[in-house]
Amino acid sequence: MPQIAGILETSIYVEDVARAADFYRSLFGFEVMLQDDRFCAMSVAGKQVLLLFRRGGSTSVMEVPGGLIPPHDGSGQYHFAFSVPAADLQAWEDRITARNVAIESKTWWPLEVIASTSGIRT
Repeated sequence: MPQIAGILETSIYVEDVARAADFYRSLFGFEVMLQDDRFCAMSVAGKQVLLLFRRGGSTSVMEVPGGLIPPHDGSGQYHFAFSVPAADLQAWEDRITARNVAIESKTWWPLEVIASTSGIRT
């Protein structure tokens, strides 16, 4: 079977692209790769891209120099996670709560659980 190298892009849909981009830039230091009033592409550790789309702003086919991007949109509650070194976890929690962002829950997953659901071999 061909291998997957990871997830290249993760998209979320927001009401205010500039405000959301400012949040991720100021909190995590993500660099803006490309931005307009409809979307913002942000580099995550130079390996992945976080895409912020204005909700309802991408419901038509979009022609770009490399081809066509199909329509897409989303609403509701999302889930995604950023990987951080264990030694930096408390510093990240402090940084997040200092910006008045509530940490709703914390879950510890034993490696065996992660390995059994993700295909990681231990």
